[in-house]
Amino acid sequence: MEITATELKNRFGKYLDISRGEPVIVDKTGRKTAVLLSYEEYKRLTEMEDAYWAQKAIAAEQEGYVGTEKSLAFLKENHA
Repeated sequence: MEITATELKNRFGKYLDISRGEPVIVDKTGRKTAVLLSYEEYKRLTEMEDAYWAQKAIAAEQEGYVGTEKSLAFLKENHA
């Protein structure tokens, strides 16, 4: 669902309820500027993102990345 910022301002409670079932895209001056979504959907999306980055970190370590602390120690020792 897409609405204007003015419509959201005038009927916030209505769109807050709607956002529990579907995202509400907010247009301001003809441009999409925000999305109102349920807390459950927000939580699901952030958990997905956290899992994605955790897998990226595991893959980096398996490929030889040694971590921030060891990298900084190496740089200090070799480029002091």
